[in-house]
Amino acid sequence: MTTRMQHRPTDEQRAEAFADRMVGALDAASLVLQCSIGDQLGLFDVMAGSDDATSEQIAQAAGLQERYVREWLAALTVARVVEHDASDRTYRLPPEHAAVLTRAAGPDNLARLCQYIPMLAEAEQLVVAAFRSGGGVPYSAFSRFHEVMAEDSAAVNDASLLDTILPLVPGLPERLTAGIDVADFGCGSGHAVNLMARAYPASRFVGYDFSPEAIDRARAEAAACGLPNARFEVQDVAGVDRADAFDLITAFDAIHDQAQPAQVLAAIARALRPDGIFLMVDITGSSEVADNIDMPLATFLYTCSLLHCMPVSLGLDGVGLGTMWGRQTALRMLGEAGFVDVAVRAIETDPQNAYYVCTLG
Repeated sequence: MTTRMQHRPTDEQRAEAFADRMVGALDAASLVLQCSIGDQLGLFDVMAGSDDATSEQIAQAAGLQERYVREWLAALTVARVVEHDASDRTYRLPPEHAAVLTRAAGPDNLARLCQYIPMLAEAEQLVVAAFRSGGGVPYSAFSRFHEVMAEDSAAVNDASLLDTILPLVPGLPERLTAGIDVADFGCGSGHAVNLMARAYPASRFVGYDFSPEAIDRARAEAAACGLPNARFEVQDVAGVDRADAFDLITAFDAIHDQAQPAQVLAAIARALRPDGIFLMVDITGSSEVADNIDMPLATFLYTCSLLHCMPVSLGLDGVGLGTMWGRQTALRMLGEAGFVDVAVRAIETDPQNAYYVCTLG
């Protein structure tokens, strides 16, 4: 079957406007790479704590090579992120910019998010190949995935987990204080588990993740903090078989990554006790792409999906749910897994995620 394309005259003004937009996108993408470098090397933190300084002074304070620092400063100057005094060759990071570019900003640090772009780009050619041949991309294609994810999630959890997220469930902090059994499905590097274990020593915590590297990180942190009530297991969470074992199960940005998310949700429902609670944190947004056009960071989130979440799932012979599975699909799948009552919450410090408080009825 052939399809006849209908060609209409080109709107030259529209074409020129789009070309200008793409030029701006190239510049913005380059700035993202520069901000990723600045965040990894602590350059923004060094500059935020100093007055006007030369490239030599900044390099010395950061323990870096001056020639590289000077070129980085030039890029940030033309991007209007850093201010430059040409007469005395000094540079300054305005406090208004530092407020969203430094580790002191916590979850508001946008420079940290910039690290996702070069991390995702590591697998670009593998994804291009998968477009043609099918299949997916292995986790091993992303050398810094767990490092970047751990830093990003830790910023949110450090700021909000104990004081904002857990209290979304009425009475949960009190139950944790008294002592309950808790599991985190897809725990990654385990920081959320360790935060809870330290805050609630009477409760018992276990984290499951299929990455040995992530579990090693989690165990090391638990040992360093002296947490006898936290343990971690290398485990594909779709295969967890623990009937009526837990009072609380959490999943922080983990369900959409699973090869078989329906199996995981069913395993969670089986593992909960009758009065148990499932707290699922996952990307906000709609299951309909048209509803997400004006959503902040929507292009970024779909890019995360295309270059990581979807192909990793497909690489494990999974369904390739994708980052942007959306609220409608999430609610349907939770219902199919047996959750009768699902409340969707939001918190100010983590606008990219929705917080699903789920019970079996």
